[in-house]
Amino acid sequence: QIFNQHNAEAPNLEQAFHRMAQMEPNLDHDVSWFLLPSYWAKMVVALISFLCFANSYDGDFVFDDSEAIINNKDLRAETPLGDLWYHDFWGSKLSSNTSHKSYRPLTVLTFRINYLFAGGFYPVGFHVINIILHCTISVLMVDVFSILLGGLQFSNKGRRLNLAPKSSLLAALLFAVHPVHTECVAGIVGRADLLCALFFLLSFLGYCKAFRENKEGHTFSVFWVLVSVVLGAIAMLCKEQGITILGLNAVFDALVINKINLLELIRKLLYKDKALENAGLLRKGLLFRITLLMCGGASILYIRWRIMGTGPPAFTEVDNPASFADNLFVRAINYNYYYSLNAWLLLCPWWLCFDWSMGCIPLIKSVSDWRIIALAALWFCLIGLICQALCSEDSHKRRILTLGLGFLIIPFLPASNLFFRVGFVVAERVIYLPSIGYCILFTYGFSLLSKQAKKKKILAVAVLGILLINVMRCALRSSQWRSEEQLFRSALSVCPLNAKVHYNVGKNLADKGNQSAAIKYYREAVRLNPKYVHAMNNLGNILKERNELHEAEELLSLAVQIQPDFAAAWMNLGIVQNSLRRFEEAEQSYWTAIKHRKKYPDCYYNLGRLYADLNRHVDALNAWRNATVLKPEHSLAWNNMIILLDNTGNLAQAEAVGREALELIPNDHSLMFSLANVLGKSQKYKESEALFLKAIKANPNAASYHGNLAVLYHRWGNLDLAKKHYEVSLKLDPMAPGTKENYNLLRRKLEQLQKKGG
Repeated sequence: QIFNQHNAEAPNLEQAFHRMAQMEPNLDHDVSWFLLPSYWAKMVVALISFLCFANSYDGDFVFDDSEAIINNKDLRAETPLGDLWYHDFWGSKLSSNTSHKSYRPLTVLTFRINYLFAGGFYPVGFHVINIILHCTISVLMVDVFSILLGGLQFSNKGRRLNLAPKSSLLAALLFAVHPVHTECVAGIVGRADLLCALFFLLSFLGYCKAFRENKEGHTFSVFWVLVSVVLGAIAMLCKEQGITILGLNAVFDALVINKINLLELIRKLLYKDKALENAGLLRKGLLFRITLLMCGGASILYIRWRIMGTGPPAFTEVDNPASFADNLFVRAINYNYYYSLNAWLLLCPWWLCFDWSMGCIPLIKSVSDWRIIALAALWFCLIGLICQALCSEDSHKRRILTLGLGFLIIPFLPASNLFFRVGFVVAERVIYLPSIGYCILFTYGFSLLSKQAKKKKILAVAVLGILLINVMRCALRSSQWRSEEQLFRSALSVCPLNAKVHYNVGKNLADKGNQSAAIKYYREAVRLNPKYVHAMNNLGNILKERNELHEAEELLSLAVQIQPDFAAAWMNLGIVQNSLRRFEEAEQSYWTAIKHRKKYPDCYYNLGRLYADLNRHVDALNAWRNATVLKPEHSLAWNNMIILLDNTGNLAQAEAVGREALELIPNDHSLMFSLANVLGKSQKYKESEALFLKAIKANPNAASYHGNLAVLYHRWGNLDLAKKHYEVSLKLDPMAPGTKENYNLLRRKLEQLQKKGG
């Protein structure tokens, strides 16, 4: 045991209380583990945590990264910085009915800084920051675990003493290499959990600093208590779980600083014992500090509630089916089953999945379901630990078990469905903070086994083996998070009943052009979840492209029947109806899509195509103009306007539209080509030639570009250049319409000229 070195003069009671000098067992006495100086211990933890996740540094943007980063306008420089404080994590207005209500402006701010420094969406910088954050958090864990496992004590110089160097190193290593953390580190969206954990720990360490004796001899510093509250608020601005640190600081204060025996306190309260001071409840400063924490927490929650609005986020049944169960018993049973699954992921993190919703975990609807055993096992262990934490005569044991359970349970409460419905069934990312409690309990269990074991080295080797297995599992899981294909396919064996897994595998295959394989996975997604409208929409799209129009129409009609405000499905249904030449129905579908999504440029574009097919030229031009107003870079809409005006003989208007389009999209070769055609017809040969050549430079293998340039030269009288480009066009596409006929005409003309010259 390490003690403070005192002056010859005995310290007063306040000084003794401040320094926490205590004669209790030291956890390290029983732990057979490595003893390293603090600096080296932190270096080892940092290195090993880096090795676990280093191979994720050059991974892609995967899964939720697309919505939270690539499609999030809050990352762009043109979005005012102040908007971050009124938008949710995904870039939607918090006041919107469709908002997820996840308010994490500081996390989004770090994404924005990443984006600006990288000069675009390059994932390497995002991944590197995540890895650095996890390494930093793991290093901080050495200090945190030294306090939680060894107690809080300072030297005469005010330096905090590490009374459990071996135990804190083991616990920090367990935390650093836990495979369940892979989602937070390798998935960029996990930045929210990492930043939250960082400020969560800083808040705890700041609260501990409040008890370092100051020059005035005060037993605690109000300043550091307030700093802890501010850091807790910052943690919550990174992710909602951060607010729970204020409750944990209060628990730590009561158990470690004031050494309150909870069971004794409960007894005194039940019997209305007037001597509560002896139980430690009214010890100097405790109520004041807890009041500060409570007031700070209440203020933070009030401000958060005002910003978020009074309405809770809207989730669907597929996100969290248990929360939609009518029977209270069914809800309670399934919530507890979810808790047991989270506990199992901490104990055995072998089956990991990016998403546990959509049928991955079927509801328990009867007590005859064998999965009830998992609930019984969870509560048997929890009740046993709680009894030991409350009733043990060993104060050291009581303190460690209570802190372990506190750090395991309290940070998990926001994800427990107890206070509000959450939008997931199981999410590995939310176990990042609760794993602190798991590491405390594991380390304490290891110390008890070491105390009883005769061959302690064998036990130490076993723990080393667990650490090594976890390191390898982290590396393997990190490699799966490097690309969507690997990530989605890895989930098929873990959650074969999850419709979203099959949907994502199908979408990934479709993006790569493998439509036949994609259809198989989309069909399975719809089979597993007959109301999965997004799978129906994507499957309908592929069938539409394969000209299987009737089945596509059935799927899309069913999708809009299930979800009447599904704008994308209405638009795709309109495209299918247009292909089936049911023009009135198609027009109605397009307008229904626009009704549900006011700013829908692609739908206006397709509506314009419908009007063009019906020779309603003015309506077509208006629809395409609406598309370009909503999306100025909509190249197809600009092109169609130019072509329609060209075909109807409005060359001046076509030229004006083409020039307007090229000002907005100067590097679009298809626009250059369309405008060059118009200029050629207007006999502006020089300017037309320049645009054709520029388009060919951008896309040299387009046969039509060479063919139309040849036509320009043909009209212009540059016959040799015309011949050259006709030949290039025919080489690229021997079946190019009209090119062969024009080339034959040119050859006959050249032959006639040669005869005349001869």
